[in-house]
Amino acid sequence: MKIALAQQNYHIGNFEENLRKIEQGIAAAQASGADLVVFSELCICGYPPRDFLEFNDFIQQCESAIDRLKAKTATIGVIVGAPARNPVKEGKDLFNAAWLLYEGRVQGIAHKTLLPTYDVFDEYRYFEPAYEWNVISFKGKRIALTVCEDLWNFGDNPLYRSTPMDELIKQRPDLMINISASPFDYDHDDDRKEVLRANALRYGLPLVYCNTVGSQTEIVFDGGSLVMDHQGAILEEMKYFEEDLLLTDLEDAIAAAGDRQPLPADGARAEASDKETRVSKVSDPAAVIGYMIEESNIARIHKALLLGIADYFKKMGFEQAIIGSSGGIDSAVTIALACEALGPENVRAIMMPSEYSTDHSVNDAVQLSGNLSNPYDIISIRQVYNTLLNALKPVFNELPFGIAEENLQSRSRGNLLMAIANKFGYILLNTSNKSELATGYGTLYGDMAGGLSVLGDTYKMQVYALARYINRHKEIIPPHIIEKPPSAELRPGQKDSDSLPDYSLLDMVLYQYIERRQGPKEIIAMGIDEALVARIIRLVNTNEYKRNQFCPIIRVSSKAFGVGRRMPIVAKYLS
Repeated sequence: MKIALAQQNYHIGNFEENLRKIEQGIAAAQASGADLVVFSELCICGYPPRDFLEFNDFIQQCESAIDRLKAKTATIGVIVGAPARNPVKEGKDLFNAAWLLYEGRVQGIAHKTLLPTYDVFDEYRYFEPAYEWNVISFKGKRIALTVCEDLWNFGDNPLYRSTPMDELIKQRPDLMINISASPFDYDHDDDRKEVLRANALRYGLPLVYCNTVGSQTEIVFDGGSLVMDHQGAILEEMKYFEEDLLLTDLEDAIAAAGDRQPLPADGARAEASDKETRVSKVSDPAAVIGYMIEESNIARIHKALLLGIADYFKKMGFEQAIIGSSGGIDSAVTIALACEALGPENVRAIMMPSEYSTDHSVNDAVQLSGNLSNPYDIISIRQVYNTLLNALKPVFNELPFGIAEENLQSRSRGNLLMAIANKFGYILLNTSNKSELATGYGTLYGDMAGGLSVLGDTYKMQVYALARYINRHKEIIPPHIIEKPPSAELRPGQKDSDSLPDYSLLDMVLYQYIERRQGPKEIIAMGIDEALVARIIRLVNTNEYKRNQFCPIIRVSSKAFGVGRRMPIVAKYLS
């Protein structure tokens, strides 16, 4: 059987554009001689549709799209993802479903059983889990058709009570097909391949896995669709962070699986684990930073951020970005990424020196824009800042200079950036990093302003690694920007180290607390100072109110701030 995999980038709710892509994929698959073409999870409407699923009109448009696609299936089978209505009154009104269309009609529907409701996923809010499981026959082959999470119930502490493939294998399928919308994080690809290989070994079947690609606001999907044989060997692998089409012939793989010897679930998982898991990689705190800035991880983060920026602008209908250019590492990396994603002519840098800004900061920022060939302006905030101080003088009542005066500079810059953005139709890209957002080292309505956060899920040490990676072929970011001590330059001689621990130590603690959900006792037991751990965790928890007002963050880690990390603002725990 010849199967085509169509790895495509969809736009949530853009039914006409999604259908155009799917129809193009069908035509290309037909031209290549495919018997069946496979698309990804909820490709009809885009993933994740979230509360759009609560609108009947949205579901009707999904159904109309399915009807339109039936006409394209006279000679080729088509597997697509779309919601399906639940005819039973009890339970949710919808299923997350994989549809097999052929010869102008629906040949079979597989409902998703395992509905992730953690991190960025909220599927049980909308969907009913499957309550029956049946293989689907197509051209003499019996297909075990599943959706994304349905293959992920492995491990010592499985999240779900049942596994749909345990039911489907009883009906003696010839192969597994899984349609997916599996998001990127910088070490998720290893986990994903391990889980898929464990399934192939467990059930002794070849596996066709079609993942989506593209960015949907904060969530990046990296593609990497693949085909495995019944022994877990990768036969074909598709591109990452790009659309792709693959034709594979599984006749030999299906025949070879005829004498399969499935493994027990634990044995399959153990055999699939041919490398250390993510948790074991970083259990030694001294190795955390090295792991986080590993070049292979930084390379993937770089691609994800470029895709996140490009898709956000394209799907929102914007073309140009504006960025505050301070001459610091965060704004430099943000500008460089934006220029690569959007073209330098579409990235406008605004330098806004104050009386506390050093000459080298402006010079570094000018040199950066010169290297990138992007337009820039220099607008001093001194007059604006002093006017605000004079207006506030009667209220401030000659109290000593402090945080209010520092933040007033940042808010002056935020106002100028947003005014220019409004005037010319730009999107303001925020430059805050994850270390700053975690500890509250930022000013609401000032340097925390923006329509999209580029670096909000990358720790400071990863930002430095990104800068070095951007410079891997030639000097783009001036070396002085990378080498100088970071500073907000809101008071004379200010450095980040005045307010925060050294970033290598800070990021180590933050990673253990945020990504790995380790408590203070566990982190202290790793040999880190007790008072320092308590201070850092308290900063994280007491600044939740700031992050709650922040813009969307491009997600590149396993636990990003935003929709994937839901913490109460008014709380006492560890505060």
